[in-house]
Amino acid sequence: MSTPDPTPTPPVVWPDPARAAAFERWLAHVAPVHGLRPQTLRLASADASFRRYFRIDCDAAHGGGTRIVMDAPPAHEDSRPFVCVAGLMREAGVRVPQVLDWDEAGGFLLLTDLGTQTLLQALDPQQPDAALPYFKDAIAALVAWQRASRPGVLPPYDEALLRRELALFPDWYLARHKGITLSDAQRRTLEAAFDLIVQRVLAQPTVWVHRDYMPRNLMLPAGGFDPARPEGRLGVLDFQDAVHGPVTYDIASLMRDAFLSWDEEAVLDVTIRYWEAARKAGLLDAEGWAQDFGAFYRAVEWMGLQRHLKVAGIFARLTLRDGKPKYLADAPRFIAYIRHTAARYRELKPLLQLIDAVEGIETPVAYAFGRPGMS
Repeated sequence: MSTPDPTPTPPVVWPDPARAAAFERWLAHVAPVHGLRPQTLRLASADASFRRYFRIDCDAAHGGGTRIVMDAPPAHEDSRPFVCVAGLMREAGVRVPQVLDWDEAGGFLLLTDLGTQTLLQALDPQQPDAALPYFKDAIAALVAWQRASRPGVLPPYDEALLRRELALFPDWYLARHKGITLSDAQRRTLEAAFDLIVQRVLAQPTVWVHRDYMPRNLMLPAGGFDPARPEGRLGVLDFQDAVHGPVTYDIASLMRDAFLSWDEEAVLDVTIRYWEAARKAGLLDAEGWAQDFGAFYRAVEWMGLQRHLKVAGIFARLTLRDGKPKYLADAPRFIAYIRHTAARYRELKPLLQLIDAVEGIETPVAYAFGRPGMS
């Protein structure tokens, strides 16, 4: 258990006095039950949504250490998916926060604390060998989660959702961030690429999908990483948007990360390890994937392409609509992912030419593709 920090913490700021009062009433109720020390409440983190997370100390009689408070304003955030998916993941043997108390009407949750260090903070893209033990544990947790899948429990990752996500790229990245109005020909190019992506993705076997399975959402245990012990395994966060969808989505998220990039050899190494574990678990009974890694990897790339287009749009929206500019700084990483995948498939060459024109990348192919229309 961590030792409480004796340093005074700055007060938590509540822009809405009514919500501050509601929180104080809830905290006064749960603090004696769980041994919480209200004076130690401090901001732990905030994410891309309206949620905030606070850390609070516990007294020795209740085991000491810390707990996490989630502030999820009901007007903006529905906490029910978080509680539901947390239960599903725990049942599957995945290490996730335990919900200790939930004020559903108020949008306040008390959770166990998985630690303060994300896997992202511990990784160095220049040292893939040192990262391998962590990725092996991440794969084990992912396969356990996928093996527990049942239809009809989580929302489907269907065509409508896939297309809504893809639309974020032209609506927010191209139109709002880049200030580009696509010509009719360019719009047809984008629509044709989207049709191909959706077709390939919907043909995949379906499992439970975390939907943001990446090192930033994997936590190192405070007592030291040791996958041989349940409490020493990686913890998993940010799972509230889970759906039932394509089996390749989460491994694509893990290895084509939003905040760091690995060389192709490291990506292939970890993806092969996932492929071996997933086929042993009976998750890859489609299109010969269990026998042909190449066919499986192509499916991962198409799934990754959908995610990369979506996230580029989301990062632009977070900056332009929500006032969170730090996300857009990582957009070039996603453009690089998109270009890398589009360059590998003949049917995606028009998409590559469009991206190159948008980004001002001077290549013979990009120059031949209607650059005057992009001005």
